[in-house]
Amino acid sequence: MNWIKKHKLPAIKAIKYNGQPCLEIENLWQALHESFNIAQHQQVDMSILEEFPNKTILQWPPFSKEEFVSAIKKCSNNSNSGPDRLL
Repeated sequence: MNWIKKHKLPAIKAIKYNGQPCLEIENLWQALHESFNIAQHQQVDMSILEEFPNKTILQWPPFSKEEFVSAIKKCSNNSNSGPDRLL
């Protein structure tokens, strides 16, 4: 069955910011950093969450640019995310 064979996935091909692909770690970091800062103080309509069952809310631990770059470099181009949405 072809659909179960390993496929080489272009991990950064689908990630674009400001209409440009993030082909370098620095571009990927800039996209994450700017997107977070733009969204950080925006109001959110939380009523949409009433449609979903209650789940435990997890907080993101703080991380540095160096930690982000190190984690991205460890990612495989030959797999996709698992059930936990992490590589």
